[in-house]
Amino acid sequence: MPPRLNLLHRPLCIALRPRPINSIQSGVHKTAPPTVISIRSITADEKPLPEAEQPKGPNQEQLPHVSEEAATMGKITGEGGPEIEQGTPVQEILKRDTDAQEKAPQVIQDDMKSTSPKGTRSYSTSARRLQEQALVTMEDDADITTQGHKFALPELPLPSNANLKHRYDPVVQQVTNLLMQDGKLSVAQRNMSLILAHLRTAPPPTITPARPLLPSAPPPSHLPLNPILYLTLAIDSVAPLLRIRSQKGAAGGGIALQIPVPLGLRQRRKKAVEWILDAATKRRSRGSGRGGFAQKVAEEIVSVVEGKSGVWDRRGGVHKLGVSARANLAFGGRRR
Repeated sequence: MPPRLNLLHRPLCIALRPRPINSIQSGVHKTAPPTVISIRSITADEKPLPEAEQPKGPNQEQLPHVSEEAATMGKITGEGGPEIEQGTPVQEILKRDTDAQEKAPQVIQDDMKSTSPKGTRSYSTSARRLQEQALVTMEDDADITTQGHKFALPELPLPSNANLKHRYDPVVQQVTNLLMQDGKLSVAQRNMSLILAHLRTAPPPTITPARPLLPSAPPPSHLPLNPILYLTLAIDSVAPLLRIRSQKGAAGGGIALQIPVPLGLRQRRKKAVEWILDAATKRRSRGSGRGGFAQKVAEEIVSVVEGKSGVWDRRGGVHKLGVSARANLAFGGRRR
């Protein structure tokens, strides 16, 4: 059974485009004939067309220099103009202008009045001669300052305290490292600064004759002016010269011998700082706060300089034991 026609369905429109008539008549497209272009050449009798009048640029037609113009006029008149290659002296220019002579500097007027020998060309306007004089002056001048720097360049070789890691005094650096606990360097540096500030503001110490300081020590009144020297003097004065090493079986029979061993500079200072810190820890605190320990260390240093600290007794005991055990040095060199 054929399908029913749907009359309500929207019809579709198909657009038909007919082919052009020319293409229908002939299947080959015809091309247009080539256009003949005639070029008329200019003969010798004819003149070329005039160029378009356009404004020229500022650098296309420049006027000659004053010296070049004067040289050209000199050649025409036969008077002789200025020498372009060497430059014209100022005196020759002023001789032509009377009004300019009166306004010229006094040095040039005196030079014009004096008879100069022939061949000399003073006060030349030549740029080449001025450039050569500048080069000679630069070669003669050995002390050429470097420009562009706010401060002068450092002298070589660099000093020992020029490095960032070694900018502090060796004693200050060593004491700071011994003050440091649990790797807190900033806390140790703050305590070190408080110690130096206390030494600077403290009154001059009173030296005990029984416990003198180093022979090269300055007067006590000068110590607060230099707190680093104050600290160094206190440490070096109580630093022991040796240490006692116990060696078992050195004399035979398992008996330990006390053998004195000399110490270096840093070892001596380290031992002295350890004694000072131990004595400062046993001091009574005067108050609370972060600077309490630094104040106790500073007071202990002042007492060391005055000869009132117990660090002197520890130093004397080590030296006495070393003197009594000096006979054991012969056994200390033996190795089994």
